[in-house]
Amino acid sequence: MTTVRISRLAACAFAATLAGAAAAQAPKLTIPLTSLQTGAAQTAAQAAFARCQKDGYTVTVAVVDRSGHVLALLRDPLAGTHTVYTATSKASTAVSFRTDTTELAEMTQAGRPASGVRSLPGIIAVGGGMMIRAKGVLLGGIGVSGAPGGDQDDACAKAGLAAIVDAIELE
Repeated sequence: MTTVRISRLAACAFAATLAGAAAAQAPKLTIPLTSLQTGAAQTAAQAAFARCQKDGYTVTVAVVDRSGHVLALLRDPLAGTHTVYTATSKASTAVSFRTDTTELAEMTQAGRPASGVRSLPGIIAVGGGMMIRAKGVLLGGIGVSGAPGGDQDDACAKAGLAAIVDAIELE
């Protein structure tokens, strides 16, 4: 009887050890996320918008969080109706692909392996969409639509980024 009792105790101790080890190695059920605050989004949008106005462009500027949801949107009353969708899609495309849209435009040209990306819903692969990052962390995206070309949209988006990049703090 003593042998059986010791074996049961040993088995229980072994099972408890395994359970403790499994708990220690269990996968995390949550992940920490850092995203852009609305105030920073508004500051970036206003700076990009001001740059485009200074250059004589009637545009829409959209700033999205790291999930692609709109945090700030500014539209010149004379900007085309398509610019709201386009600016928002440029910003969310940059976030989704973690690539500025000018670079994505190059990577997805006809005949390239990634050319099919252009046919995905909501994807805008032309200049004017940029990621908002700090210390390598993706925080959101900015999109500009309505300037005469992607280069000019990019210049306005860069002005928006410049307005907030130094103020972004990560813990």
